[in-house]
Amino acid sequence: MAAVTLQDVAVRAGVSQATASRVLNGSSRIPGEGVADRVRAAARELGYVPNAQAQALARASTGLLGLIVHDIADPYFSSIARGVQAAARAARKQVLLAGTDRDFDIEREAVSTFIAHRADAIVLAGSRQSGDLDRELEAEFGRYRANGGRVVVVGQPLAFGGAVEPENHFASAELADALVASGHRQFAVIGGPGNIRTSVDRRNGFVEALGRHGLTPLVEVSGDFDRDGGHSAARRLAAALDLHPGAMTPPVCVFAVTDVMAIGAIAAWRELGLSVPRDICVAGFDDIPTLRDHTPSLTTVILPLEEIGVRAVDLALRNHDGADDLRERIPGRIVLRDSTKLS
Repeated sequence: MAAVTLQDVAVRAGVSQATASRVLNGSSRIPGEGVADRVRAAARELGYVPNAQAQALARASTGLLGLIVHDIADPYFSSIARGVQAAARAARKQVLLAGTDRDFDIEREAVSTFIAHRADAIVLAGSRQSGDLDRELEAEFGRYRANGGRVVVVGQPLAFGGAVEPENHFASAELADALVASGHRQFAVIGGPGNIRTSVDRRNGFVEALGRHGLTPLVEVSGDFDRDGGHSAARRLAAALDLHPGAMTPPVCVFAVTDVMAIGAIAAWRELGLSVPRDICVAGFDDIPTLRDHTPSLTTVILPLEEIGVRAVDLALRNHDGADDLRERIPGRIVLRDSTKLS
């Protein structure tokens, strides 16, 4: 059986094909209700299914929103993605998702694909390696925005587009202040790669705050921005401090720049026979959902990760002049838990 065409509907309703298209594809130029009702009735009777691309062209909107994350398996990004999906659903949008593993080529392909599908907006979630886009991608975004597309970044702002920016530097400083106030005086740092802005901001905020108290980290090590990176860095840190059970009283307090790295670090120290917080203390950053089941409970900076995703979509879809370049800063909240408790 041949598929029912728009022309079939037009003939049944006694109107032109252009008129039938305007009614069924959601154009703002809809004819009188009597004509529109006749066209819709004809479509129902014939079982006509409107073409999605034609609907998008008529409405100047596809109802699609592109989301690019570094690693959807990371609880930080999956939580943001959950917020994006919830906000998109509320706005009757569908989310196209791409993970890049911090690869510029993959990111560029994802952006090109989203633009080819005429996504209404694109959200880039995660710290950029250099703080900037490569020129080819920046030019592509320029053309996209010139045609009405919206771009929002979760992280440090770009030279254009909106941004939802966690206060990484300030919140890390507040964490250092809180740990000093709780009695800690010896510190170490597990940082991420030096070319990732989030890692640098969090490390700098923490170390600068320690300096204001007349303190400096005993050791600083770095690793990849994931669980395994934290695990590897923690073993190197333990060797540098010559840690063994009962070696340091009071214990050194380690700041890991993400919760995921802190979890990896705790696993490494457990393998070495070290107990948290008896032999070594640790604090993280983000308050990822998996911490609810972690023992010991982890001191961290709470970021409202799902809310960050919601706000990114709100900026992307906000409909007034200047919305495309708005910036929102997201404060962190310190919570001291068992992992930094001094006996």
